[in-house]
Formats: sequence, C-alpha cells, structure tokens
Amino acid sequence: MARSVMGEGDRPKGGGGGVSPAFPEVAHTPAAALLVCVTCKSDDGPLGQGLFYALGERLAATPEVALRPIECLSVCKRPCTVALAAPGKWTYVVGDLTRESHLEDIVTAVRHYAASPEGVVPWRQRPLSFRKGVVSRTPPLALAATPLA
Repeated sequence: MARSVMGEGDRPKGGGGGVSPAFPEVAHTPAAALLVCVTCKSDDGPLGQGLFYALGERLAATPEVALRPIECLSVCKRPCTVALAAPGKWTYVVGDLTRESHLEDIVTAVRHYAASPEGVVPWRQRPLSFRKGVVSRTPPLALAATPLA
C-alpha cells in the first residue's frame, strides 16, 4: 500500500516540504503523487491536516497514488492547496479545496492524472473545482534540461 496516515498529533518534519518518515518507501512506483499542504488554515482554524486525513482514508486502497503531506505550498491565500505530480508529467497546483466540498473531486482528479501518460487531463474530465482552482501548471522537469534548437 502506498500510504499510511499520520497520527493526530504528528506533523511532517523538516521545513521546506520534506516527506514525513511516517511514510515508508513502497516497493512499486505509484503513477502519481498527491501532495497536500497540511499547514493550510483559514480564519476558522486549521484545514490542511483534516483534508490530508480524509484523503488518507479515501485513498487507502489506491496504490497508484502516493499521498504525501507537505508543510507549505505557499498558496496561503487559497487554502486548502494540493499538488499533483509525477516524474515526466506536468505538475498541477490547485487551491480553494475543502474536505467537506471537494474530497471526491480530488480523488477523481488524481485518478485521472495517474492514468494520463503526460499528466494532462482533458478539460471536460476535470472536476469543476480543478478547472477553476488551478494555481499553476508546471512542465515536466526534463523540459528544463532540453537544449533549445
């Protein structure tokens, strides 16, 4: 299985978005990583950890997705924020998500993303919250190393 859920009092260690030791390495390579900002909060209090825990329960039987807590995605004006990433694929950062309203949208989006060869999910297959909430779309890192013609 590609995930374990942190205990209520646990927080990912290491500033700058390190992966928590609560997540053991897996024997296979998942098709996608779902990175959840666990420090997201609003005026009403913390939001990110609750979203992370709910996604952990919802994706427990989904080995193609690696769920990872991230300390900050620096999109504090649009909590909660998640990122979809994988080697060789485009990376998407999406904000304005809540556990109460968008849990199934996130699950649907990450499954479509995992199934796509380049990380580009057709517009009509994206949940509405992923059409409206995109903060950034970043090309695969390999493109940065490609020489200009």
